[in-house]
Amino acid sequence: MDDTPRPLTDHLEELRRRLFWALGTWLGAAALTGLWVKLAFELLTLPAVQVLREREETLVALAPPELFFTYVKTALLCGFVLSLPMTLYQAWTFVAPGLYAKERRFALPFVLSTTLLFFAGAAFGYFLAFPFVFEYLASLESEIVRTGWSVTNVFAFIARLYLAFGIAFQLPVVILFLSFAGITTPNQLARGRKYAIVIMFVAAAILTPPDVVSQIMLALPLAVLYESGILVARLVERRRPDRLETPEGA
Repeated sequence: MDDTPRPLTDHLEELRRRLFWALGTWLGAAALTGLWVKLAFELLTLPAVQVLREREETLVALAPPELFFTYVKTALLCGFVLSLPMTLYQAWTFVAPGLYAKERRFALPFVLSTTLLFFAGAAFGYFLAFPFVFEYLASLESEIVRTGWSVTNVFAFIARLYLAFGIAFQLPVVILFLSFAGITTPNQLARGRKYAIVIMFVAAAILTPPDVVSQIMLALPLAVLYESGILVARLVERRRPDRLETPEGA
């Protein structure tokens, strides 16, 4: 860790450069997605479309520009996901000067694990949770109420679900960070398990749309990830050398 103070302008310039790379990669990936945006949209909304097809229905565009703007949002969402490794790497390198040399070596594991967990969360939702969610929502139809799902509303709904599941699956990384930073210990996390489960269900209710199915489908894997995070934190704690080391440049 370098304790030499740097001018504020240097930090702002560094932040500007990191943001440039992150945003540039995002927009570049979004532009690349735009070449196959119809296919991307069809794949992202497939869990909802399959439910509609079983009822011989389809998505509806209620306004002339609705489909166009939805395709733009699709490209931006895919671009964000594809640029996630670069964004995480830029975030890590921005804070790296304040870390010890051994801590800087966690850059690659941090970027890989966070990215893989995000994709794992999105995949879990896509293949397991979303079909149940849309099937449940479609079942609410009655003799006096027919479903008429619009392109904009369905995409906004499912995009929020993708982000919710992807972010929620970062729980093991958060637990490992808290343990590594000395904020808490695996034993303390284990003792607070019952409180954590309540918090998970509350967080799932906030992150997901207002239906009990998506809440449960997110909270249950969170409980598994919580236990996995405790296990990984214990393994790292056993193998971790004493953190009291001489900072670089001392």
